[in-house]
Amino acid sequence: MLKGRTALVTGSTSGIGLAVVEAFAVQGANVVINGLGDAKQTEAIRANIETTHGVVARFDGADMSRPDAIEAMMRKAIDAFGAIDVLVNNAGIQHVAQVEQFPIKMWDAIMAINLTAAFHTIRHALPAMKAQQWGRIINVASAHALVASPFKSAYVAAKHGLAGLTKTIALEAAEHGVTVNAICPGYVLTPLVEKQIPDTAKTHGMSEEAVIKEVLLAAQPTKQFITVEQVAAFAAFLASDAAASITGAILPIDGGWTAH
Repeated sequence: MLKGRTALVTGSTSGIGLAVVEAFAVQGANVVINGLGDAKQTEAIRANIETTHGVVARFDGADMSRPDAIEAMMRKAIDAFGAIDVLVNNAGIQHVAQVEQFPIKMWDAIMAINLTAAFHTIRHALPAMKAQQWGRIINVASAHALVASPFKSAYVAAKHGLAGLTKTIALEAAEHGVTVNAICPGYVLTPLVEKQIPDTAKTHGMSEEAVIKEVLLAAQPTKQFITVEQVAAFAAFLASDAAASITGAILPIDGGWTAH
């Protein structure tokens, strides 16, 4: 149980991030939600979590591409709760293109949000974790932290970098009661992915079932999507005392993708 703890999850207004927030709130953790969305939408998410689970829920719309915004978010959260006990770096973006045609602005944005933002959140959260001799840092990477796919140079590079950052901080924090791990999901069934299925089917002249198995899940031997609930449960386990000896691990949850 995480009652009395505080968890901050970046990129948590939908998809994996929101499921992780819910999983921590169920266990009694106060939560800081971060992400995009209009004010009414984000307030509805925040209020629902707070009233449903009886915890304190705050929203911070910090732009994860801006170090100054990240610092302000982290300071506000630490001032409010004393420490961020569980930090989940989940925010991420994607762009697909051949490397010689890859827009420089998109490369920079993917690096900033998918990798550099984690460096900034960790460096602000770690001192309080060390001081209290307890903390959990969970980086949501990807199967692409372990293997590559064509046309995703920035994303794959950033996720491989996140794996390296995870291992390094795990070693630095190992004697301070702080664990640092990376979760590496395969294809997860999120609203964003669901919306892509009908368009892809139409474009390729395929059935939606064929698109799922032969395009989206081609690399996953199970031919099943990972669910956001499965990723959230994995994160909750890594935040538990039962996982106190798991650190520096790059952990796939990918339906067998990286077993190839």
